Amino acid sequence: MVINMELIFEIVKFIIYSLIIVYISKAILVKLLRKLAEILDLSPKAVGNIAGFATSMPELLTVFFSSLQGLYGTSIYNIISSNVINFIQYIGSIKINKNEKIIKQNRALKIELVMVVLTIIIPIAMEIFGIEANIGIIPLFILIFALFYYLKRNVYKVYKMQVMSKEETKEIEEEKKWVKNKEKLAIITFAKLLGVGIILFIVGNMLGNTLDTLSTAFDVPEWIIGIILGFVTSIPELITFVEAQKHHSKNTSDTQGVIEATSNLFTSNMLNLFIIESIGILTYIIFV
Repeated sequence: MVINMELIFEIVKFIIYSLIIVYISKAILVKLLRKLAEILDLSPKAVGNIAGFATSMPELLTVFFSSLQGLYGTSIYNIISSNVINFIQYIGSIKINKNEKIIKQNRALKIELVMVVLTIIIPIAMEIFGIEANIGIIPLFILIFALFYYLKRNVYKVYKMQVMSKEETKEIEEEKKWVKNKEKLAIITFAKLLGVGIILFIVGNMLGNTLDTLSTAFDVPEWIIGIILGFVTSIPELITFVEAQKHHSKNTSDTQGVIEATSNLFTSNMLNLFIIESIGILTYIIFV
């Protein structure tokens, strides 16, 4: 039996680069964004949205660099698997923290989760029916993205008494602490975020080169690479889903934790499908 050491070396690099992206996103990027949210006294829903942006960074990098290498099929399966895994992890985190009743009693969260399910159904349906993702579909993606966010915002307004009671709002306001030198802290945090972004870009570029080698030199199917990337890049979401509910169960209420986790899931899946996938399409068309 002949062992291809070059293939093993490329696989090891693939794993290392992927884990570096995930670790930086989880241990540094997410924490910096949460710190910034606390400095600015943002609501749990806003914090969840920010976490969604942060946890989608690995998908953005892997989709961009795989598309840049001409592996557009990899990016499609990356997005599909990421969105499916995100949803499964979210449901698991809700069960672990025993917060199912909060969702059952809250129409706003139910409607938001319906839109999340659509971010899974849409790309799968496109693959099943052979709908080609080209530049013509980007305006439609952006329109759906805007529509979903509009619906989300108005759903929370309609059902705001279900999302946050007056007592919970009062508790949150009472527990807010004045942070000295807010402007200075915010500038420092932004500077750190910029540095993290540069590091992630460099590692993402190296990962893209490795993906290109695996696909072209060793004929590894793009769908296999994409699904593996989906598993790897979904790890930060799992961490933030669980931590959001634990954080709020200690400091405010379980409801706030579920709101943050749901907003995280919604924003992450929405960005993955409609924005990051559009970036992948444009990257592939322009550079390949």
